[in-house]
Amino acid sequence: MSPNNVTPGRWISTWTAMPQLTEPDNLPPAPYTTDGLVLAGSTLRQSVRVSAGGSRLRVRLSNTFGGAPLPVTAASVALPEGGRAGVSTIRPGTARPVTFSGRPFADVPVGAQVVSDPLDLAPEPGSVLTVSLHLADGQTSELVTSHPGSRTTSYLAAGDHVAAADLPDATPVDHWYFLSALEVRAEPGTAVLALLGDSLTDGRGSTTNHNDRWPDRLFDRLGPAAGVAVANQAAGGNRLLNDGLGPGALARFDRDVLALSGVRWLIVLEGVNDIGTAPATRPAQRRVAEDLIAAYEQIIVRAHAHDVRVYGGTLTPFGGNLPYDDAEGHREAARQTVNDWIRRGGRFDAVIDFDRAARDPAAPRRLLPALDLGDHLHLNPEGHRALAGAVPARLFTG
Repeated sequence: MSPNNVTPGRWISTWTAMPQLTEPDNLPPAPYTTDGLVLAGSTLRQSVRVSAGGSRLRVRLSNTFGGAPLPVTAASVALPEGGRAGVSTIRPGTARPVTFSGRPFADVPVGAQVVSDPLDLAPEPGSVLTVSLHLADGQTSELVTSHPGSRTTSYLAAGDHVAAADLPDATPVDHWYFLSALEVRAEPGTAVLALLGDSLTDGRGSTTNHNDRWPDRLFDRLGPAAGVAVANQAAGGNRLLNDGLGPGALARFDRDVLALSGVRWLIVLEGVNDIGTAPATRPAQRRVAEDLIAAYEQIIVRAHAHDVRVYGGTLTPFGGNLPYDDAEGHREAARQTVNDWIRRGGRFDAVIDFDRAARDPAAPRRLLPALDLGDHLHLNPEGHRALAGAVPARLFTG
């Protein structure tokens, strides 16, 4: 222990989930949601896979989109049974109580977040942790902060079970609620790679509870010795310019990237939803391509001001997708214009050619069939492996 009882190293974000306003269909099911009240008298158990390990741990809760204060009565962090994601059971005796400013509870104001006190828990790189929250009184609003695209099963149960080895009669839901980050006290050389993206990066097409999104596969490929933590700040349906499912990337950039603990690198893979939702006319697509390029430049300028290196990802094909692909090819022309600028504009610190990794060489407007989830827009698990393989490891040295 160093002087003043401060553990050597620095705090970094080892896992993140982009906060979103929960859509009605993604709220906890009855009886956990009633008129104007969510999760009253309930325990919420969620599992997440950290990237980098560390000597201590902190939990970050978010009430960014809450319509009322978020009253967390008790919380714990534990090791899941078998070290697996998406299970309701924890290893007996591993639950550690979480405190906030020395208190066992937290009242998170509307629009705010809270960071827990450090826990004497040293997670291994790539390990899974279970976070349990008990809300005795519930949140008195149906405006709730969550991350619907968890690709990981969480569990709801009546009563206070934050330290229980199992949850009796638990209800499974494939969403994360309230939990926005885990931070670890890492070695000084460890730094964070942030990812700004949409459903491709959020993991659409990956396997539930297997943590095989391309960001997960990239961390596995780099290995713990690389000293890279991965903070996935993507959301399905997200756009760069305007709000979609969640705030647009330009609007959330400070909160979701620059405010992260220990961020050094950023990969931007976003823009397909802007192209796909703009009118399929030549003027509209010319304008959206110009606006995307201007948005990338804004991100680069703002990131460089914080000494963050920015890597541009080329946009992957959507030929054959309905409704994004259009017969006249106006949207494809916009995608090509954007990709040409990413490759040749010289503004990004490096270019990651996701387009080349995912496209069919015989039909470059389309995804390679072996990587296509089936909708000609999203990738299957092998497609996620291909995107991870397109990222050069050398980008994270020095």
